[in-house]
Amino acid sequence: MRYSQYGTTGKQVSAIGFGGMRFARPAAIDEMAEVVLHAYDRGINYFDTAPGYCDDHSEQIMGAALRQMRKRGSDLPIYTSSKSNKPTGDGLRRDLERTLRRLDVDSIDFYHCWYLLHPGELDARIAGGAIDAMIRAKEEGLIDHMTFSTHLPGDEIRKVIERDIFEGVLLGYSAANYRYREAGIAAASARSMGVVVMNSLGGGTIVENEETFGYLKVHEGQSMLDAALHFLLQEERIAVRLVGFRDMTDVDTAIDSVESFRPYSDEELASLISGADRTFDALCTGCMYCRVCPVDIAVWKFVETANLLYLSSGETVKDRLRYHWGVTIDQLDACISCGACERACTQQLPILERFEALKAAVRAE
Repeated sequence: MRYSQYGTTGKQVSAIGFGGMRFARPAAIDEMAEVVLHAYDRGINYFDTAPGYCDDHSEQIMGAALRQMRKRGSDLPIYTSSKSNKPTGDGLRRDLERTLRRLDVDSIDFYHCWYLLHPGELDARIAGGAIDAMIRAKEEGLIDHMTFSTHLPGDEIRKVIERDIFEGVLLGYSAANYRYREAGIAAASARSMGVVVMNSLGGGTIVENEETFGYLKVHEGQSMLDAALHFLLQEERIAVRLVGFRDMTDVDTAIDSVESFRPYSDEELASLISGADRTFDALCTGCMYCRVCPVDIAVWKFVETANLLYLSSGETVKDRLRYHWGVTIDQLDACISCGACERACTQQLPILERFEALKAAVRAE
């Protein structure tokens, strides 16, 4: 396993982390805890969970595994990560105390102000007392590092980082959307913050769509999983790349991929960029130049979701809109078909057509 330092914390974290939201049998607590233990035995030491994951069993699974890890007396340190999206101080404190009980730990290494979706949401968390509650918890030793989790675009992530509240960031980043979040990665790196990325495989979309993302395979013998993970491993500004593991086979496959990684040459990186340029001509890159809607529709959220219509994916349109973007399809009813978004789109995508295709997809789900 490869390790790197998380920001300036001094903590050496594994190149891939255990994403605790895809357990195959979440109600089978002890069985799934064995999957987590297997990952630890193979060198993973960053374990990410949250309230509600896997029918609200994820934190319990992690807790059962952590108890067994501590008994083993290994020299490999264990780092925990969890989250709260509560806007009030009391709400966040309740989440934190419940997570501490479930994980059976005295403190959490990385505790996230979770799910910042809108540019003004941090101000709402500050006004509601959530950030003060995090600060108090850190002073009490209940959390080691204040961090945040987000699906904001790169420029908005940069603005959060520049508030100098947090020590690290968890953001969605993969070969399918890296341009969209580049400004956030750059801002975090400039301030020596820890960076963890989620959706490393694009929710499975990259692996399942070799026709679209095959340009990522630049080394002989690479699988699509290898190619997707290796793309992220060559990005040294990232400390941890989360992978959602269902079972031990998933763990072994991902770790074997890490162990097979070798750095890319300048020519290989140029090939990747060229392939990305061709691919992103047809898919929304989330650049947000379409943010000109006179009736305040978050156009980019819908058009990015429409990428699913052209790619194989286990994620539904409705779930992508709801859980990733925090919007619903009925918000498109406000559209007046003025075409301002299409005129602003740098890729000249047929946005209004994709709105209609999204509506049809949701009706069919």
